[in-house]
Amino acid sequence: MEPAGETDLRDWTMALKISGPLPPCTHGGRGPEIFNAVDSQGSLYVFAIPFYPSRMTALFTELQQRFSIANVVRFEAGQGGLTRIVVTSPLVSAEVYLHGAHVTHFQPAGQKPVLWMSGQSLYQTDKAIRGGVPICFPWFGPKAGDPSAPMHGFARLREWQVESVSQSDEGAVEITFTLTADEQTRTLWPAEFVARYQVHIGKTLKLTLQVQNKGDTAFTFEEALHTYFAVGEVRQASVTGLKATNYFDKTDGSKEKSQGGDAVGIVAETDRVYLNTTAPCVLSDPANGRRVGIEKAGSHSTVVWNPWIAKSKAMVDFGDEEWTGMICIESCNLGKDRVELNPGAIHEMRAEIRIV
Repeated sequence: MEPAGETDLRDWTMALKISGPLPPCTHGGRGPEIFNAVDSQGSLYVFAIPFYPSRMTALFTELQQRFSIANVVRFEAGQGGLTRIVVTSPLVSAEVYLHGAHVTHFQPAGQKPVLWMSGQSLYQTDKAIRGGVPICFPWFGPKAGDPSAPMHGFARLREWQVESVSQSDEGAVEITFTLTADEQTRTLWPAEFVARYQVHIGKTLKLTLQVQNKGDTAFTFEEALHTYFAVGEVRQASVTGLKATNYFDKTDGSKEKSQGGDAVGIVAETDRVYLNTTAPCVLSDPANGRRVGIEKAGSHSTVVWNPWIAKSKAMVDFGDEEWTGMICIESCNLGKDRVELNPGAIHEMRAEIRIV
């Protein structure tokens, strides 16, 4: 162990007594190191030993030297010790974690935060961050035929590489991340791919996910930009743009239904996959006195989700009462709209979010 002079009070080992079966020992990457121990009375403790700042110095120094922009873009240790990019400019403030290339904050100047984040989110390398914009890839929901595989794919659980950071003459910042097939991804999904994710942060938030087939055979995949929007009161909010669109109602045995009226309201648990739609949507949020526009391209599915009361209480990384302040409107390609990609081909899906 490194000497105490290397750390401060926040870095001391924490121990949590728990009940239940002994979990496996794990190593949390750049998050805490997790160890198990059993005392003489048989009580189980899980120890979380954070990495010391000295171990992060080289990483942050390299990222800062290569990609930082003075007074605009910096790298730092975020929640759980995970590396995040912080953008601060006269136009906007934003945060993006390398874990999952996960946008967790977007706030244009003079506005309230556009994205919702759970106060119960688990910032761990083996867990997805709850809120913001998770990337679901290469499947959505449980993996068919493999219930042990991670929900919504592996992209949101991997640390993406920063490829470039730039700033336009207008002041917008663009960050490009990459994720490449490796031994771990191949055990879950035997495809050779490169994913490139461009995050454009300005008056609008533009998200572009590109997937290239680097192998010799075609493959299919699902994808989603699983965007959580902050609202003042979800029971007053509504979503327009999906009028007369068919959807699968996952709260009713995935029955196929049609959206009758133009506006989608939230009056109960809502989990709908709208099919064959490229239409833009508008989120009306009267409690916050604003409307948020969501435009997309290369996406043929839209998901609208709110867990409501019971499901919120069942999720460990979601506060019991937090459901009133969020709604997901997701740009996707799911089910019948999944993507088939030939060798060498590139598919691109884009979403743009703005206050309207």
